[in-house]
Amino acid sequence: MWRTENTTPEARFVPLPFRRAQACPFDPASEITRRRAEEPVSRFQLPNGDSAWLVTRHADVRGVLSDPRFSNALAPGTLLRPPNPDRPVEEPPMPLGMFIGMDPPEHTRLRRIVTGEFTVKRMNRLRPRIEQIVSQHLDAMELAGRPVDLVQDFAMPIPSLVMCELLGVPYGDRADFQRRSRAAVDMAVDPEQGLVMFLEMQEYMASLVAGQRADAGDDLLGMLVREHGDELSDAELVGIGNMLLTAGHETTANMLAIGVLLLLRHPRQAAVIRDTPEVVDQAVEEMLRYLSIVPSGLVRTATEEVPVGGTLIEAGDYVLVSLPAANRDGTRYPDADQFDITHNADQHVAFGHGIHHCIGAPLARMELRTAFPALLRRFPTLRLAVPFDCVRFRPSGSVHSVEALPVTW
Repeated sequence: MWRTENTTPEARFVPLPFRRAQACPFDPASEITRRRAEEPVSRFQLPNGDSAWLVTRHADVRGVLSDPRFSNALAPGTLLRPPNPDRPVEEPPMPLGMFIGMDPPEHTRLRRIVTGEFTVKRMNRLRPRIEQIVSQHLDAMELAGRPVDLVQDFAMPIPSLVMCELLGVPYGDRADFQRRSRAAVDMAVDPEQGLVMFLEMQEYMASLVAGQRADAGDDLLGMLVREHGDELSDAELVGIGNMLLTAGHETTANMLAIGVLLLLRHPRQAAVIRDTPEVVDQAVEEMLRYLSIVPSGLVRTATEEVPVGGTLIEAGDYVLVSLPAANRDGTRYPDADQFDITHNADQHVAFGHGIHHCIGAPLARMELRTAFPALLRRFPTLRLAVPFDCVRFRPSGSVHSVEALPVTW
């Protein structure tokens, strides 16, 4: 029996609007904002037709994300895809090393092994190379002449090259890697095509792992082979590699693109970021909070009865948290719907929270803190080359993104 207040039978199975608000593409959908105010824990319909709970308030979202009674491993991947009985496609199993979809103790074992390479100290070793990659792409933009598509010429290639550098992916393979990683987060991709892409990624990463087993390099995969080769199977190394490649590239690339668009809409704040290095770190945290380009975590499953925000979630129920709603919760952040780089965005959940907090957050922060001010300094008159209303946002996906971002200077 479902127990929740202010939920009529007719409202229980309303599909969740994943798209952003019509009035402003940076804002959460108005229905999600309404639910946070009126029904902070409410039922909705998953794309496959099953029902789930939506959690929208900041405190409740952090509570769910840190509560081990909500499993990341039990919900099938088909929940977020509409069913098609005429073209059933077998859902591939969760790869062995992809610990984002695991629970302890397996999650703990694998994450502990990888975490050592994502400390701030170790990420700082990559700083000179990140600065070089950013500078090279700014040079290329300047030489190419205006206008340029910031997505293709700046936002996509920079994190792609950084991840290739980190994992030891050959530069020549970058284009195929970008194509597969973008498809991996696009909910509109045909399931059959998605399965083909998945198998291609598995095969490609398996070849990289085999090369590292034969001759371990200085990159992350090589380190894992040298220091933990006896603890990790080839299948686990493949899963870890693909998880890091996809998550570490696509999210940062889209944050760069949409972040630049946000700054172009707020030129005074962009100028402060450009001219005042000491504000950059805080400004990036505010951008992460305000934009929240990842709409939710994985669908979780309650393993026992758990009260959340005054509502009893029963064992077996599916739960989804809204990260944009939590990060715009006015009870946690005053003036939450205003973008202001002087805000204190402490405890935002753009990278998640708890044991599944994004392992690559230190690297993503370093890329963003490097790329935004460098771009603004190189092109102080940077502006859109098309009207704002002509910027095309991708209609579906597990990461909020734009198709293209034409800019000039």
